[in-house]
Amino acid sequence: MSSYLVQTGGKLYLTGEYAILIPGQTALIHYIPIMMTAVIAPSDSICLTSDMFNYTVDMTPDKSYGLIQAAIKTFADYLGISIGELQSFSLSITGKLEREGKKFGIGSSGSVTVLTLKALAAYYQLVLGSDLLFKLASYTLLKQGDNGSMGDIACIAYQQLVAFTSFDRKKVSGWLQNMTLQEILHQDWGYRIQPIFPILSCDFLVGWTKVPSMSSQMIQQVKAKITSRFLEMSQQMTQEAISALQFGRKQTLKESLQKAGQLLNHLDAAIYHPKLIQLVEACQDQDAVAKSSGSGGGDCGIALVFDETAREAIISRWQEADIVLLYQEKWGRS
Repeated sequence: MSSYLVQTGGKLYLTGEYAILIPGQTALIHYIPIMMTAVIAPSDSICLTSDMFNYTVDMTPDKSYGLIQAAIKTFADYLGISIGELQSFSLSITGKLEREGKKFGIGSSGSVTVLTLKALAAYYQLVLGSDLLFKLASYTLLKQGDNGSMGDIACIAYQQLVAFTSFDRKKVSGWLQNMTLQEILHQDWGYRIQPIFPILSCDFLVGWTKVPSMSSQMIQQVKAKITSRFLEMSQQMTQEAISALQFGRKQTLKESLQKAGQLLNHLDAAIYHPKLIQLVEACQDQDAVAKSSGSGGGDCGIALVFDETAREAIISRWQEADIVLLYQEKWGRS
């Protein structure tokens, strides 16, 4: 048998952060092709290596490799076999989604779960569609007690800009107690993943603050402050942003993202770390809009920029503020 190489990237939120933790809410999430790579090959026994850690393990439970091992268990369950019945392999994962020991905040747990499942599918020469990949990865994280919305999984599984409407994770977690994986996969979870294709011409920029944020801690801190008014406003801003991208309404997009950022700031001031405030302020007096992305407290922010002069000015201001231009791409242009 040959070896196989597969990759996954990361994600960043445009709108809908925190609201997406509540079932039925929608977020706009974009795929970031900064890659993690997995190489899987035949081996005498299961052997797992990651450049995150300086040691190798097998399937003996290990805290650092727990998510990778859990994804392998999910894959075996999907095949209807035990881990001992899997064809032995070596799996090597590289690409930390970080620099100088500081994480970017664009992926990690979601990325590595999807990556492991994609590697095993390649090894077994199975085709896992985007939706099935989403369900298998979400199942894996729910079994691990993950407190996220699974929006990152939706975006990374589909590898594009998506509007993700969240499902009732408590309900699906309840299914884990008394249903098989196959039964769970056939249930209607209640989520929606809609690929979005922007026709609005702009530059999408990602600014990295170099300030790592602990997403799980931020979620615990902020979730209790979510009100029905916040959810209503967040949903409105997200729907306006989606429509603006699809129909080329620049002013509506700028206003919806600006209001979405203000909404997060009012929810909890800790979301807007001083470096994120600088990132947003760099867009003042420019034909552009910027906001924090994800849980906030550091990590990355995003900007949508509508002319070349503004793009150069914003990148220059970010450099002065020691904010790294981590990624950029053009939207709505051939």
